Amino acid sequence: MKIRTVNYIIACKASYFIICKASYFIICKTSYIIIYFEKGENRKMPSDIKGRIFNIQRFSIHDGPGIRTIVFFKGCYMRCAWCCNPESQSKEIETIIEKDKEKIVGRDVTVDDIMPEILADLPYYKRSEGGVTLSGGEVLCQADFAAELLKECKSYGLHTAIETAASAPFSEIEKLLPYLDLVLMDIKHMNSEKHKEYTAAPNERILENARKIAESGVELIIRTPVIPSFNDTPEEIKAIAHFAKTLKGVKEHHLLPYHRLGTDKYKGLGRYYSLPEIEPPTREKMEYLLSIAETSGLKCKIGG
Repeated sequence: MKIRTVNYIIACKASYFIICKASYFIICKTSYIIIYFEKGENRKMPSDIKGRIFNIQRFSIHDGPGIRTIVFFKGCYMRCAWCCNPESQSKEIETIIEKDKEKIVGRDVTVDDIMPEILADLPYYKRSEGGVTLSGGEVLCQADFAAELLKECKSYGLHTAIETAASAPFSEIEKLLPYLDLVLMDIKHMNSEKHKEYTAAPNERILENARKIAESGVELIIRTPVIPSFNDTPEEIKAIAHFAKTLKGVKEHHLLPYHRLGTDKYKGLGRYYSLPEIEPPTREKMEYLLSIAETSGLKCKIGG
């Protein structure tokens, strides 16, 4: 039997998976499907660089095409007043109270640590044309680790995406671009002062990075969280949509309605939620704003 170097083997039987590491090819039994990934002679193994994440969500049908695994990074440059993942903002490992129990938020991992969990759903990615999305927090706070993880995912033929506000030096974004199929980028407001008031960051770098990402040739979809009192007027949505239209190759603009999911997390972290009186926009309001965004000529939709 020819011996081969294999990194991950997934043995699929019925509806479950067995993942193991191996250094040889296994002869499969008739009741199993063995999927193996051969490491080429010139292929480098993932580095030992560590990243800090706080969740891995499997079987997601949002944040990119098909069925996806979402890896949530810890740490963010911004402090959006409506953030539904406040446990993602600090890069520090934290304790949150959930259902009267303490839970540790954050763990340090290598690429090698989490690839088996990602590859476990390979048949679903292939069937649905799905893949892996890196989210947060802000992925760009850990650009070196994100680049290593994306590179490894691409080596297995996976579709890759990130969710980002792109409020980082473009040099950090450039580290990821060679290994990306899709960038889902938030543009929250065109007015820098108001943007800073609600997110603690101005928007000049964000808008500049949007142009540079678009010029890179990687598919770019613009997304706007619609937040009452912040950016839910026709004028504000129209300004964002028409800016998005100027970006090279951009074809889509998604409007993401504000929701109150995650507000309980602030209490669990001992923090104050700064928008307690804000209610989600009605369906009628979102449909109206969608019609405004569509005047840009982009393909627009609610959700994303």
